[in-house]
Amino acid sequence: MPEEEFLASKLAMRAENGSLRELAPQGKGVDFCSNDYLGLAGNEAFRRYLAREHATRLWETGSTGSRLLSGNHPLFEKMERRIAKFHHGEAALLFNSGYDANLGVLSAVPSREDVILYDSLIHASVRDGIRLSLAPAYSFGHNDPVSLEKRLSLVNKRSFVVVESVYSMDGDQAPLEAISALCRRYGAHLIVDEAHATGVTGPQGAGLVQALGLEDACFARVHTFGKALGVHGAAVIGSAVLKRYLVNFARPFIFTTAMAPASVAAIGAAYEFFPAMEAERRRLENLIDIFQQASLPFDKLPSRTPIQAVVIPDNAAVRAAAGQLQAGGYYLKPVLHPTVPRGTERLRVVLHSFNTPQQVDGLIKKLSGLARPSTSA
Repeated sequence: MPEEEFLASKLAMRAENGSLRELAPQGKGVDFCSNDYLGLAGNEAFRRYLAREHATRLWETGSTGSRLLSGNHPLFEKMERRIAKFHHGEAALLFNSGYDANLGVLSAVPSREDVILYDSLIHASVRDGIRLSLAPAYSFGHNDPVSLEKRLSLVNKRSFVVVESVYSMDGDQAPLEAISALCRRYGAHLIVDEAHATGVTGPQGAGLVQALGLEDACFARVHTFGKALGVHGAAVIGSAVLKRYLVNFARPFIFTTAMAPASVAAIGAAYEFFPAMEAERRRLENLIDIFQQASLPFDKLPSRTPIQAVVIPDNAAVRAAAGQLQAGGYYLKPVLHPTVPRGTERLRVVLHSFNTPQQVDGLIKKLSGLARPSTSA
């Protein structure tokens, strides 16, 4: 339609620079793509447990409304108490997704009179929440406490520092001890997104904050369940006052239909399963060692997490490389600009506890033999 030409022109620009996104069926081959780090999404024992212990809940597929209206099923508050206890927090509040949780906290808590300081590689959900907050916001260098301190030294009002414990594109961990020390020194409120650490990092997979004993140093933590936990949803961990505030002011919580009781039951089952999966976490560590020690013809970012980035600059080049790997039986995806900065386009290789050393070795050999695609001008 002629009135939609302004949309088509923007899509054409994306296609021209090789960054047009398209929906595609789930790929076939060895999974080096999904965020199902512990394999819980396809774990038969987990499914049987869920069906056995929560059989009646699995039929409750609709919550009937927002939690402030008709949707506050008793399971919600029971689960929130359990999650808060596990993560050594005073209170927890469930959200429908990690995106909603970040949007809710960042849009509701900081005000025009505050300042937000955020890592330059922070997730898009945090950036969107910052926009809605109307608070002035400034980035600091990625994982750079010196850069953060320069920013903090110029702030003379209430401030919030926002980081991820594990970054979703680079797979590196935040220097949380140094960052939390700076927040204490300057009186800043620390918010940590634990999405990619939940389930895989620290004792019982409780996350990087707990592994370092920094629970009391955080104003808020966001734990997401759609990755290593193999289910859906998220929780914000913080004080009882913060929880009550979010119930009153976080629009992504207030103005949405609550999760179905079936989804909350699945979260509960995941919390019964993943803390005991130490063997799976050890297998992951072994696979990380294998991949990190491999010599590749491309730059490989250092990472001690399941997320391994192989940098192949240029959208066309990394697409071609991903296509060759997919044709060889390895399911992974390219990450393109503008998702990552231009020149850092990469293959995002995700390791899982169900991958075998032989599969990782096969991927390494395939990567080592890739023909280097010619980059576009």
